[in-house]
Amino acid sequence: MTFRIVRRRIGQAALLREVRDPAAGAIVTFLGTTRNENAGRRVVRLEYEAFARMAVREMQALAAEAKRRWPLRKVAMVHRIGVVPVRQASVGIAVSAGHRAEAFAACHWLIDRLKEIVPIWKKERFRGGEIWIGLQQGSPPPRRER
Repeated sequence: MTFRIVRRRIGQAALLREVRDPAAGAIVTFLGTTRNENAGRRVVRLEYEAFARMAVREMQALAAEAKRRWPLRKVAMVHRIGVVPVRQASVGIAVSAGHRAEAFAACHWLIDRLKEIVPIWKKERFRGGEIWIGLQQGSPPPRRER
């Protein structure tokens, strides 16, 4: 299983390779991308900061919990930090399972929980300003961990 914080583009093909399994009848992927509009604002880009080591540990814990809830084969999760332009992915999740229902349910649960608890902060830069957004609206980390 792969869990990473990266500063480069996230590739869906790489995620698929990570979760291939001969016992899997289904692979579900999710890519969260930067859109050009949010809440009536014209988005220019997103910027992410994270406690990288803690974020990876939390992703691993989420995958372990997902494997307890559903009969999954493999899980991969990647989140990008730094600047993420419009149309590029900031987060990628891939799940393989014997059947599609479990794969879809687990992938949906994983992205929702990742956004709720993993220590990653998102700043939206839009025409005319910027704002920290998301469920974790506490202060971003005082320094960047690499």
